[in-house]
Parts: sequence; C-alpha cells; structure tokens
Amino acid sequence: MSELSLDQLFTQRFGETPSVPKALSANSALQRIASRGSCRRFTSQPVDPAMLEALCAAALCAPSKSDLQQRDILIVTDPLLLQNLKSQLSAQHWIENTPAMVVFLANNRRQRQMQSWHNQPFPNDHLDAFFNASVDAGIALAFFMAAAEMTGLGCCPISTIRNHMSEVQRFLRLPDHVFPIAGMAIGHPAQPPTISARLQLSKTVHLNQFSDVTPQDLHSYDERRLDGADGKGWSADKAEMYAFPQRVDFADFIRSIGFSLD
Repeated sequence: MSELSLDQLFTQRFGETPSVPKALSANSALQRIASRGSCRRFTSQPVDPAMLEALCAAALCAPSKSDLQQRDILIVTDPLLLQNLKSQLSAQHWIENTPAMVVFLANNRRQRQMQSWHNQPFPNDHLDAFFNASVDAGIALAFFMAAAEMTGLGCCPISTIRNHMSEVQRFLRLPDHVFPIAGMAIGHPAQPPTISARLQLSKTVHLNQFSDVTPQDLHSYDERRLDGADGKGWSADKAEMYAFPQRVDFADFIRSIGFSLD
C-alpha cells in the first residue's frame, strides 16, 4: 500500500487536489484504489487455482442489472488453450509469460433459456439485451481487478480479444448469445505498477449538469502525460489511434451469435 495519503494520491493522479474528508485521508482501502496501476510484467510463479476461484466469487458479488446475472468468467490455465488465447492477443507482447488469464463473458443465453424453460416469451430481443449483458460483465471485471490487487496480485484487462471474436468463440467453445468483453492477464507482479495520470477531476466529474472539455483543458492534461505518449501528448496519441478503422466487423459478429442490435 502507498505511504501517501489519499489526497496526495489523488493529486498525483489528477493534477489537482479534491476535497477529501479527514476521516477518509488514511483509509487503506481507498488508498489501494487510488494507487493502483495495471501490471504488465509478471514473475513465472503460477497463481493458485483456488485463489482464482475465490477472486471470481468476489467478482460475481458485483451488482447486476435487475439481478439477471448476465455475466460469467472463464478461467484459462490449460497450456494449449492459454497459448491459443495468447496468440490471438500477441499485440500485447508482454502477456507471453503470464501464468493465467481470465475471460469476462457477457451471457444473455441463460436468460433466453430461462424464458423457454418457464414457457415465457422473450419480447426484449433488441439492443438492450446486448447492452445489459455487456455492462454486467464489465462491472464484474472491475470487481475482479480490485479484489486481485487487494491480494497483491497484478492484472491488466485486454480489449484486443474483441479483435478476434470468431477465433476466440471457436477455441473457447462459446455458444450463441455468449461473448467476451475483455480478457485479463493475472499473476504475481515482477515490479510495482506505476500510477497513470488521469484527466482532471474538474473536467470529468460534473455537478448537476454536464460541461464539455476544451482544447485548453486537454493541453493542460497533455503536459502531464508527455512521458507516457512518446512525447506527443495523450490527446494527439489517442486521436491518431482512433483515426484508423477498428472492429468494423464487431456488429456483424454480435448479430451472427443471435443478437438483434435494433
């Protein structure tokens, strides 16, 4: 856990100091959250399978839309499956030595099965069905990550899995209406993660009404992020990244596994 107080950690993260009640300044749980960072270097030490199962249990304690529980977690430790998964995510070269991975699944299949088993119609076959399951899985991912880091493990979510949906569906044997929203590398950290600066709180936390960011706001943030974006600034780096088509076949895949996105 960081030796810095919560307000010091927030200042380091956001470049400005929010109002932190004195009662929270030394709160260890919040300090852990405020000092977290993604881990991209792991030791060769394997992760105890019982630990992975316990972390999944903690993740599935997360809230779920209308208690529908449309999220599952797939632990990948089998050497062949793990290598297949890593080969699809080779753009993240740092995962090569990751001892285990987990895949967070949006699962709308179970709800459809329940409708059938209870002789009920399924009138909600539209975009919301896809969205609800996706959000449920995303919330579970966040809970898993927080739980893992509290135990001293390191992890990093990987969205690149959505670049290879058909291949991943095939070798993980995922049925219709079940799809991955992200993978996650997990293991024992080889080095402490670093704190990544975030956009200013004053520009991303809105009180009563929304206010837009300005070019000047982004310039101020870019100045704090130059070291992490090859010297060109965060906004320029992300603008260049998103100037190329990405996942243009994603909607086609989602429809191919039975979803209507209307």
